[in-house]
Amino acid sequence: MTNNSTSPARHAPPVGGFQEIEGRRVFVHRAGSGGPAVVFLPGAGAVGLDYFGVQQGVSRFTTAVTYDRGGTGYSDPLPLPRTAAAVATELRELLRAQNIPAPYVLVPHSLGGFYAHRFAQLYPQDVAGLVWLDAFHRDWDDFMPAEASLAAVERMAPDQEQLAEMLPALRATYAELRADYPQDIGQALTEAKVSDAWIRVGIAERTRLAELAAELRAGPNVPDVPVVALTVVGTDPAQQELTSERTLRGMHDGHTRMDAALVSSVSYGEQRVLSDTVHHRLCFDRPDAVVQAIRDVIERAARR
Repeated sequence: MTNNSTSPARHAPPVGGFQEIEGRRVFVHRAGSGGPAVVFLPGAGAVGLDYFGVQQGVSRFTTAVTYDRGGTGYSDPLPLPRTAAAVATELRELLRAQNIPAPYVLVPHSLGGFYAHRFAQLYPQDVAGLVWLDAFHRDWDDFMPAEASLAAVERMAPDQEQLAEMLPALRATYAELRADYPQDIGQALTEAKVSDAWIRVGIAERTRLAELAAELRAGPNVPDVPVVALTVVGTDPAQQELTSERTLRGMHDGHTRMDAALVSSVSYGEQRVLSDTVHHRLCFDRPDAVVQAIRDVIERAARR
């Protein structure tokens, strides 16, 4: 699916600002000071400010950056989906334009894993460490049951009509997850996330996942930097209704083995399995685990 939306009904960010990259605006919000800077890479359908809570925690000890990929969130529209290389190049240009010095600790969630890995392939010298937040991996299909392959994940994703039916429940969930945010930020995000434009963007970004994985397989593994992977094995009730218990067990086992392989590929890698949250709630239910993992990677990177 291609998102060519140029709707004039644009949402204004409640915090942060814009950086011009190649003649278009990319949303960015930074907090804190010092280095290495920590950069959050959102999942599909997510935006930078969805990580506002953990960003605030990280900003107490270093620079923390959230942003919206071109074509998503508050950034200017672009046709979607994009290649991982295009997203990685854009991020590097953004960080340089913001005068945020490398190397960075990249913190990808979900789909952001593909983009973080591509960034590390293209600019290994710019990566100080990685904190993997239940993120996608290029070898997903090697570990997951066939019924949960990247192609199957794409097919199972709800379409615009299904999401429209879920809108009241989605709105309630978005509001509940951001209840601890400053009121102006929480309300603005909730309204934007249930808008047609943002929903279309989320659907568009969840396509061509297998192509992204193939793009990454053509390049090297992640560089030998400190890596902490947070692997989520809690069961989402909504997913439980759509997926058999056998498939869910296979997915949890596959995800655990996949992240274990990732951390074993570097000199300092650690996997932390979390059973008390689910994929989309990780940064809201366990901000402590996310912030601690980032702190640990920064400390380990400083010893190299």
